[in-house]
Amino acid sequence: MIPRRLLSGALPVATAFAVGLLLLLSVDAPPFEAIQLIFKGALGSLGGVSSTLMAWVPLVLAAAGLVVTFAAGLWNIGIEGQIVMGAIAGAFVARTVEAPSGVVLPLLLLAGIAGGLLWGLLVGVLRVYGRVNEIFGGLGLDFVATGLVVYLVIGPWKRAGSASTSGTDLFPREAWLPVTGKLTASWLALVVAAAAVVAVYFLMRGTYFGLRLRAVGANSRSAFLMGISTNRHLLAAFSICGALAGLGGALHASGFHHKLVPSVSGGYGFLGILVVLLAGFGARWIAPIAFFFAVISVGSTQLQLRLQLDSALGGVLQGVLVLFTLLAGGWQLRRAYRSRRGLKEGG
Repeated sequence: MIPRRLLSGALPVATAFAVGLLLLLSVDAPPFEAIQLIFKGALGSLGGVSSTLMAWVPLVLAAAGLVVTFAAGLWNIGIEGQIVMGAIAGAFVARTVEAPSGVVLPLLLLAGIAGGLLWGLLVGVLRVYGRVNEIFGGLGLDFVATGLVVYLVIGPWKRAGSASTSGTDLFPREAWLPVTGKLTASWLALVVAAAAVVAVYFLMRGTYFGLRLRAVGANSRSAFLMGISTNRHLLAAFSICGALAGLGGALHASGFHHKLVPSVSGGYGFLGILVVLLAGFGARWIAPIAFFFAVISVGSTQLQLRLQLDSALGGVLQGVLVLFTLLAGGWQLRRAYRSRRGLKEGG
């Protein structure tokens, strides 16, 4: 007999898959061919696998950071800007530091961490001391970061002889992340991302900080009365999330684009929110879920090339999956509440 827990988890996925098929049929697209094209585009060649893995890196780092802020009861919508600022800080090191890779790359990654951390901390300062809701503060800083990267790309850091939104000149080779063999995905980026996910998992489950942070997220007033410094923990959550997001931006700029481009964030911050929602706000499943989302993001470009469908359809499929998972979770919570209420009334 199928366990109830497994069935409850598979039901929303199956429902979302069925709705996705209906969406494809509604636009006169062969559904199974479209799905095959997505997976073939993402995993059918070394180039596709490399692109998918390098898309997974900033996505899973953003999701790992969001696990921390969600635990504190915060919606860090500003994570897109934190990715961008990490990429800008990393690009600054790549463009100005003339040294061997062993010196440039650590400095580049540290700069990315610092850039994202400071931008995330700014959202926290606005939230704690300015009483600005983190959603509005984060969105505002997203626009600032986006404007800054465009200004740098077409202004002070423009390509030699032209001002193009396609990006800056390529970084020096010393600032490129190392790769192995024919796979252009950087093993260093993959190792750093995996280590960050493991670190966040143990931070939230095996430390007093994680316990206190969850207490702040559950009820900040009660946590304060228990002697927990709520402001300090909120600022720490924003700092950790920003640092991981900035690291993702620096890795993506150096390991995938090899330059600074205006679209360096790639929507990975917002997509990371969907990953964490689907993972139940925990770090355990964010790595495989982020990989699945990266497959759809990279492979959906084939829909436009082969079937003349907008590649945004992949994002629609991701959103449908998250929507039905949340609806299923809400339905289960409602059933549990009614069951407990019935037992109390019966008692």
